[in-house]
Amino acid sequence: MSDIQSNMELNCEGLNCPLPILKTKKAIDGLQSGQILKMTATDPGSVNDMDSWAKRTGNQVVSHSESAGVHTYMIMKK
Repeated sequence: MSDIQSNMELNCEGLNCPLPILKTKKAIDGLQSGQILKMTATDPGSVNDMDSWAKRTGNQVVSHSESAGVHTYMIMKK
């Protein structure tokens, strides 16, 4: 897995679009610039959703991995 340390973890497993993005936005809003959110999701659509959300908001997906249908994102707040 990743050796990046997260400041907060968010479990969005079992949720479908747009809930993972909405919950991620709310969690990111609570972090300070440069802090990392670890978000897990099972929605395969979250891959494209997270990419476009990060580009739109300026936040950065520093890593993404997938194992057994669970996508793990490490997102740095801008």
